[in-house]
Amino acid sequence: MDTDMESIHTEVDVECDISSNCSLDKDFYKRAQQYWSEVPATVNGMLGGMGYISAIDIQSSGNFLRDLKTLGTKYALDCGAGIGRVTKNLLMPRFDVVDLVEQDSAFATKAKEYCTMDSGNTLGFPNRLGTIYNVGLQMFTPDCNKYDLIWSQWVLGHLTDEDLLTFFQRVRIGLAKGGYFVIKENVTSTKEVEKDEQDSSVTRPLKVYEDTLRLAEFRILRITRQQSFPKGLYPVYMIASRPISYFEKPQNIH
Repeated sequence: MDTDMESIHTEVDVECDISSNCSLDKDFYKRAQQYWSEVPATVNGMLGGMGYISAIDIQSSGNFLRDLKTLGTKYALDCGAGIGRVTKNLLMPRFDVVDLVEQDSAFATKAKEYCTMDSGNTLGFPNRLGTIYNVGLQMFTPDCNKYDLIWSQWVLGHLTDEDLLTFFQRVRIGLAKGGYFVIKENVTSTKEVEKDEQDSSVTRPLKVYEDTLRLAEFRILRITRQQSFPKGLYPVYMIASRPISYFEKPQNIH
């Protein structure tokens, strides 16, 4: 397997403030890391044994992106990318360069292969795969003013509330002028946050994401519910937003 480690950046340890909830947060993240380390690096593994929903998921996401006005096509970032299912099927056909963020080292290595090869045959967009950042979102900071689109799907439930807000704030700085931040997440049907001890995650109400985006100084432009998923799953919503600063008129200097 060609891992090309020059394009895979690994995480570093970060010291915690002893006065914070760092020990609790570390346990929360450690348990999630352990869970995903035992998941096969396949599309079926990424989707919890429901690989058959991938096609309708990608189709719906593509329709959502087509409805976003003046979306640039140069740089995109896939957050919590796994083996690159969204990168390969949704983003690489639409953007010149796609970077990935994935904390699991086995998934990050597999993404390099999955996004550029298919049964030994090179795909139409292999040169569009950019840098793979092997780090958790709670520790990741994107390059400033770089991305036309930052896409985050089925990963935010693995962030604490505090880290969710600070991640959104860093995302805002990473967007190019006119760039979009899109999240696609499970949400609860009630006003309550639901915990999953098995994979160490939470499922939040839609309003929590809306409120957190606003706190991070985003303006929400479009919210769409995913259709045609099997019954019995959490509702899934896509939210597109832009930094509030994009809409502010520059001040005249007299």
